[in-house]
Amino acid sequence: MKSYIQILTTPTADTPGTTLLLHFDNKRYLFGSLGEGTQRAMNQMGTRMLKAQELFVTGRAEWCNTGGLMGMMLTLSDILAASNLDKRDRGLDTTPKVLSMFGPPNLNHTIAACRRFVFRKGMPINAVDIKDEDVQKDENGDPVPIFVDSNIKVWAMSVTPTDAESPARPSVPSNSRKRSYDEVHGPEPAQDAPTESPEEAAKRYEQITRSVVNDMFNSNWRLDALSEKPLSEVKLPATIFIRNRETKEIEKYNGPIPDPADPDKKVLVREPWPAVKITALPPTKPAPQAVSYIIRNHPQRGKFLVQKAIEHGVPKGALWAKLQSGESVQNEHGETITSDMVLEPPRRGRGIAIIDVPSTSYVEPLIQREEWSREEIMNGVDAIVWILGPGVASSPALKNFMEERPHMKHVISSVDASPNRISFDSIAGATMRLGKIDGKRFGVPYYDDEAIPQDRFVPYGSQKAQLPEGAQPAERGLVLQLEPKFEVQEKGIVPRFDPEKSLQEIPEEVLSLAKQVRESVDNSGAQLEKWRRKIPMPDAEIIALGTGSALPSKYRNVSATLVRVPGYGSYLLDAGENTLGQLQRVFKPAELHEVLKELRVIWMSHMHADHILGIVGVIKAWYEVVHNKQPTTETALEALAAIKDNPSLASECKRLAVISDLNMVNWLAEYAPVEDFGYSRLWPLAISANSQARNQIATLRLQAPPSFLPSETVRTVEVPRELYAPLFGLQDVQAVFVQHCHGARAVSLTWPDETRRDASDPECRPFKPTVPEVAGCGAGGGGGRGGGQDGCG
Repeated sequence: MKSYIQILTTPTADTPGTTLLLHFDNKRYLFGSLGEGTQRAMNQMGTRMLKAQELFVTGRAEWCNTGGLMGMMLTLSDILAASNLDKRDRGLDTTPKVLSMFGPPNLNHTIAACRRFVFRKGMPINAVDIKDEDVQKDENGDPVPIFVDSNIKVWAMSVTPTDAESPARPSVPSNSRKRSYDEVHGPEPAQDAPTESPEEAAKRYEQITRSVVNDMFNSNWRLDALSEKPLSEVKLPATIFIRNRETKEIEKYNGPIPDPADPDKKVLVREPWPAVKITALPPTKPAPQAVSYIIRNHPQRGKFLVQKAIEHGVPKGALWAKLQSGESVQNEHGETITSDMVLEPPRRGRGIAIIDVPSTSYVEPLIQREEWSREEIMNGVDAIVWILGPGVASSPALKNFMEERPHMKHVISSVDASPNRISFDSIAGATMRLGKIDGKRFGVPYYDDEAIPQDRFVPYGSQKAQLPEGAQPAERGLVLQLEPKFEVQEKGIVPRFDPEKSLQEIPEEVLSLAKQVRESVDNSGAQLEKWRRKIPMPDAEIIALGTGSALPSKYRNVSATLVRVPGYGSYLLDAGENTLGQLQRVFKPAELHEVLKELRVIWMSHMHADHILGIVGVIKAWYEVVHNKQPTTETALEALAAIKDNPSLASECKRLAVISDLNMVNWLAEYAPVEDFGYSRLWPLAISANSQARNQIATLRLQAPPSFLPSETVRTVEVPRELYAPLFGLQDVQAVFVQHCHGARAVSLTWPDETRRDASDPECRPFKPTVPEVAGCGAGGGGGRGGGQDGCG
């Protein structure tokens, strides 16, 4: 059976990590980083996901490795659902397939934290956190593989670095049986109950988190199911129904909320998704372990010996095929001929190692692993793909390790070995063509086919890797064939992006029309300048970083818009997956450094994955630029209290405001224990909504993280309106609910000179009933340009 590994991504601005596809005719497996942009890169490569049911995440539990996983889970779920409908129509088996994921500790926590916006039905999830202490041995003392199917065996190596701190919370073996939330999460133990050991607490916490993940994709929840409750207990926004007393029909409720005449009136509402009912996840902390894998094919049948078959009296045809597949047959004399009588002895299956080394502190623990010396694991492994962090490729110990294994092919994927080339060729070409038509609004995407190490908004501080003899840098499309024989195949390597070739695709009539339009604009320069002077803050710039829909596309990134307001800062409106990648293509590194440095506010319109999965990456980049990745022990509540006492401190407070629905800021708080992405430096702000009926205007409330313990009260503090300008560069922020999804809002931002901008997401434009509540908040003017690799602003 033919099998091979293909490199789908290398580290670039478009794709932060390295993703590999293991191909069998009957199945696909993904290994490596599943960071932001992975799906889009697969679309660009023409890689289908339908046959992928196992995902193996390498490295640490960080957003650069898992940021694309959530969207991928949603896509796979939708693909499998469509496939099952087709199978049902054809009378085939529609038993739900299990999506299995393996990765570093906190993989389950990362997924569970997304429960408020990532959910589907009918796709059971088996997510496994791989811990260093979980290695099991067989009767011969060899490590046991973590995964075995009809094609491969996979061994995992969870490596703890030399500079790791001792874990504060003991780890425990995973329980393979998924248990419901109700089974494992009862009330907190009574005071007189036996004391729970740290190990028992850790086990209970893991069971809770795993049950949440299970409910996210495999519950029996129904959209049309309604439950009865008093009107006073309904949490808004919500669609409310009531049963007509005369007709007994269910009708939409249009009465007052609350109803002073009957506050406990019985109404019907939809129950939320089961996993959403869990207000907070159990505590966790960053895990330093980085995970790597060794993959081995199963033993391969020996070569079919034609002469032996003839000698044993087996006629050519169907019987030969059965013998080659391992079956026994009857020859023309009625004798039983077994496959081993006509096949050469079986040989070991070939394999490959995929090794992720984030920093040099992982090198020594990695090369000391016992797996390297185990014949059962390493015999037949012909290649190692090295996924290396900045500076790791220069490690003398790692170089020696490679040089001691010259019989293996070493492929290096690193910013120190691979340049920042274009990964999304289709949209880069489209942007180049648009730039030829309108160069003021569509610039050339920033990329560099030569510079190593890659240039970046914060330099990596490493040097170009001097690779050992026989090693080669990773390139998109490179294939390492495992079966029927090992060989490196370079014919599939994706050619470098050719801008000149892209420009040749523009029809002459389009260029002619564009020229006429430019001439018309130039001839109207004085009139346009007069109009421009009437626009408040005419130098403000609106940049579309993403204008696509929920599904990944070769030509459009998902939603994100950057607003740059001279004198005030930058404001990001939504941050769909790979927003940081878009920024790195629009701006050169030095300019992006300034954009991130002046970033004041991120507004998130609603909790749909295509609008929010890029926010962690953007915050982390801002955190690195502004704070050099150094956290603070001062909480946001303490910082606000100090500023209230001494307003002059506001100008010194370098915090980034994230304004959205309460569930959005709670998601960031729940993910923060997994990775220090800069949460301690944020203003996490939950915004209320304007309401004419209640005579209310929107307010910003500083939100403390949700508490896992029911007895703890979560603190919230309203931000005084007079602090909006010094803290956020804004005079006012107003919002209204819109009919799109739970918690969706349209927003109006007002700058101190009374310039207004309607920052509503296109999907969250105010509907007719809410328009009066944002009256006067029109869309402002200002400059605009396309987002480098997306639509025009």
